[in-house]
Amino acid sequence: MPSVCFYFQVHQPFRVKKYKYLDIGNDHSYFNETGDNDLNNERILKKVAGKSYLPTNNILLNLLKRHPEFKISFSFSGVALEQMEKYSPETLESFKALVDTGQVEVLSETYYHSLAFLYSEKEFERQVDLHKEKVKDVFDVEPSIFRCTELFYNNDLAKKIEEMGFNGILAEGADKVLGWRSPNFLYKPIEADISLFLKNYKLSDDIAFRFSSKKWKEHPLTAPKFANWVSKINGSGEVINLFMDYETFGEHQWEETGIFNFLNHLPEEILKHPDNDFVTLSESAKRYDSVAELDVPYFTSWADTERDLSAWMGNAMQRDLLHKVYELEKEVMDLDDKDLIEEWRRLQTSDHFYYISTKGLEDGSVHDYFSPYESPYEAFISYVNVLNDLKLKIKQLKLKKHEKTKTRS
Repeated sequence: MPSVCFYFQVHQPFRVKKYKYLDIGNDHSYFNETGDNDLNNERILKKVAGKSYLPTNNILLNLLKRHPEFKISFSFSGVALEQMEKYSPETLESFKALVDTGQVEVLSETYYHSLAFLYSEKEFERQVDLHKEKVKDVFDVEPSIFRCTELFYNNDLAKKIEEMGFNGILAEGADKVLGWRSPNFLYKPIEADISLFLKNYKLSDDIAFRFSSKKWKEHPLTAPKFANWVSKINGSGEVINLFMDYETFGEHQWEETGIFNFLNHLPEEILKHPDNDFVTLSESAKRYDSVAELDVPYFTSWADTERDLSAWMGNAMQRDLLHKVYELEKEVMDLDDKDLIEEWRRLQTSDHFYYISTKGLEDGSVHDYFSPYESPYEAFISYVNVLNDLKLKIKQLKLKKHEKTKTRS
């Protein structure tokens, strides 16, 4: 029978404000918390909470109570949890209520939703540890399954995750990786003895991206229709991983599209088929054996048509800024200044580099939709100016530290 595994990503970055060249040396505040604009992090968090998080949490809580067999898995970036604590405590409480049902699993990831694994193994480990602490503090659970930023994955990452004590890892079920194989089974990384969960991107994207498209031949998508698609996999798959951004509900697909009504009826319709049930990722790993090893020597992700890292590293501007922010690691950590470390880590969040993408066609329109900036060049300029001010701040802190040392001696 096919089990259904719903996994939702909850993430909101601390967006960099429109930081001008003349602000360097004069304004040490980089993240916008004021004003009625698309870079105000408080305003955005409250807007998304009102349109998406709170109504969807209410629906899911009722569904979990109505259907004890219904299960969900979530991952929350640390910076999203921070913003909920700061700007919308009622939203965080509603997520806690879901976890408290015992039918919801919380996954691990990097605290700052970063690409640290690509540049600094030590910083990657620190951010994963920080995230574990945050999840324990907020939800009183200890994650055993890992989901890396934007679902990026390769053999080396799987090996590292096993070394860090995790039992499984998520990845995109990309055609270029699977070939003739199906994403509807568990696999094993080629160099690690853990479970590899692959996203069924076709069914996931039917909800996340195509749901409201009147050009789509399957529009309108109803819960009974989707449940039938799931049930048809019986005999040719064991677990259907439906992975998507949580903002799919109410933010990317507005209430007017019928997305909430769809979600409210989906578990019931899936359970009408006697061979279907729901599992968390951990339950999936315990129930099903890996059917084969999967060799993924290059990085994959769930972004853009290429499903690689080009969404964040596809042009010279992105690659240059990523290199520059991570080359500051030693200076930042040596200074041991809490505020400086926090600012440096917030600047690692993958969204900053996503906004600087210059892709065209359909991928470009998706980047434009998510970006709060007027253009990738505006995002690039703001980030460069902030980085230059951060370097100036590092220089000043090093000077102060040197002067203190001289005074003591």
